[in-house]
Amino acid sequence: MSERNRTVPRVGMVGGGQLSRMTHQAGIGLGVDFSVLAAGPAESAALVCGDVVLGDDRGLDDVLAFAKANDVVTFDHEHVPEPVLRAVEEAGGLLRPGRGALRFAQDKLRMRTRMTELGAPSPRWRAVTTLDHVAGFAEEGGGWPVVLKAARGGYDGKGVWIVDGAERAREVVDRAAAEEVPLLVEERVDFSRELAVQVARSPHGQVAVYPVVETVQRGGICHEVIAPAPGLSETKAVRAQQLAIEVAQALDVTGMLAVELFETADDVVVNELAMRPHNSGHWSIEGARTSQFEQHLRAVLNLPLGSPRTNAPYTVMANVLGGEDPEVYRRYLHVMAEDPEVKVHFYGKDVRPGRKIGHVTVMGEDHRGLLERARDAATYLRGDD
Repeated sequence: MSERNRTVPRVGMVGGGQLSRMTHQAGIGLGVDFSVLAAGPAESAALVCGDVVLGDDRGLDDVLAFAKANDVVTFDHEHVPEPVLRAVEEAGGLLRPGRGALRFAQDKLRMRTRMTELGAPSPRWRAVTTLDHVAGFAEEGGGWPVVLKAARGGYDGKGVWIVDGAERAREVVDRAAAEEVPLLVEERVDFSRELAVQVARSPHGQVAVYPVVETVQRGGICHEVIAPAPGLSETKAVRAQQLAIEVAQALDVTGMLAVELFETADDVVVNELAMRPHNSGHWSIEGARTSQFEQHLRAVLNLPLGSPRTNAPYTVMANVLGGEDPEVYRRYLHVMAEDPEVKVHFYGKDVRPGRKIGHVTVMGEDHRGLLERARDAATYLRGDD
């Protein structure tokens, strides 16, 4: 480390995706040194970060060496194997969040078990290994469909199967057995919409909770986020925020925690957890006093947390997914001219159909109008008419 930066903390982020890219941007404003461990030079963060280490972001040797070169290490994904995390901590590396917390984001069976122990509202669930297990669970709950989930490795709809009968369940169970993937089965929750709430927690226990947002999912992928969730009762909003704080404290989370929820007729139900910046919080770059990315850095560095208050009555974020036309940049002109208040964020990714390549954000008072504007911009940037 140079003499100039000797007193400046050095944060390393494992993973070179867009979350690292946007965290790096927040780190510039904070004046901290930021390094990223990326699998290749063309990864989203590697294209813009000034300090890039190329290596296996899930491999023992590379992650251990990366941790030794940084004051604190955090993550843009949950896929670093637990034995690697253990070795880093045993060697004196500072991981935030630590291995003890991350295991609940890495393994849905552990997460469900812990949520049950905490009394957090959750779907009825069970670990399963055979078709008979799944069929018995379905029968106990009144029949099909049920939801099968891979305990490890799933994201953006991958590793989740809504099965409507024994034949489809057999296919999933047999495939999981062949790939040695543990499974759990959950009831299909009767929900009205999906919500998410984020909370930041620092090592000395300070917390900052963001407004509850509505997430619009299609095909297992988040397409839009409305912040705050329109029409959500104060009772449910407070319930969701308190639940997120309780989970963060019980699991000893450091950094950002995203709790994805189902809204039911009389409660909110925990769906998934993520211990990092999250797609449901991209709106906060423009829409909150402190973005989730700056907040994550503040938390892992044990700095005082920033205000999560909103900058407008509503902020709407829409993901931009890749289409058939890879020439995205030339479409900026139309979007920016048509609606100068739309903020466009791109991740430097190669365009592939259905891949998240960026997002747009717009703020104002009428969430319905904002949603229409955000959808129009995202659709045009995708290349659709």
